[in-house]
Amino acid sequence: MAGSLIERTLRVLETLSSEPDGIPLQRLAERLEIPKSAAHRICNELIRLGYARQETRTGHYRLSTRLVALGFRYLGSTGASDVLQPILDRLAAETGELVRLGVIEGDRQTWIAKAQGSRTGLRYDPDMGREAPLRYTASGQAWLASLDDHTALTLLARQDDDPERFGPNAPRTDAELLERLALARERGYTCCVDSSALGTSAFGAVIRHPIKHHPIGVISVAGPSVRLTESRMHELAPKLLQAVEELSHCSQSSQLFTE
Repeated sequence: MAGSLIERTLRVLETLSSEPDGIPLQRLAERLEIPKSAAHRICNELIRLGYARQETRTGHYRLSTRLVALGFRYLGSTGASDVLQPILDRLAAETGELVRLGVIEGDRQTWIAKAQGSRTGLRYDPDMGREAPLRYTASGQAWLASLDDHTALTLLARQDDDPERFGPNAPRTDAELLERLALARERGYTCCVDSSALGTSAFGAVIRHPIKHHPIGVISVAGPSVRLTESRMHELAPKLLQAVEELSHCSQSSQLFTE
């Protein structure tokens, strides 16, 4: 992996963010394709600044809570909790499933907030802060469906797809994906069963700027496919679309949506 020091440092932080149990230095260097000595220097500097720590027992490198605190501080300053969270909480209560809000920035959509409606039984609860995969998630397909086919495929080409992460019902070809996007445009929302993973379902819709009408975010509802069936998703879709409309209207009250 080539790149400037700051690019390497950010890639180290991104890698550590996906390793809650820590990662050995050698594996970190191999994953980022940089010399072990360079990875060691970056990790030591992050430790000095308080953004990482090294486990005494294993020697693995992990993120500290300082970076997490920065993220929460930023979200708090944007007004997201006061303005947007009540809408997510209500939709979660109405559906009984996990509701996620993704914000679109450039060519990325990142999940930044959630509300869990299920209190007992099976729960589907992926980590926040992850970039939403575009091809096989309801969130990703909702964003792609808001674009024309050419723009959607161009955006998709910029994101690395790992087929091993696909669910059995994920669209493997661009032609199959475009069929699903066309159907989503007709419905106004996406609907995925066993696409991101076996046994999970999700449906989602794009949030548009209230004046300029371009996509600024995505809201989705996800849960176990044994409970969140396709017919159940269609039944709940009006509640999702109502939340989308409300989020669009109040989006300008939060600095998360600046475009």
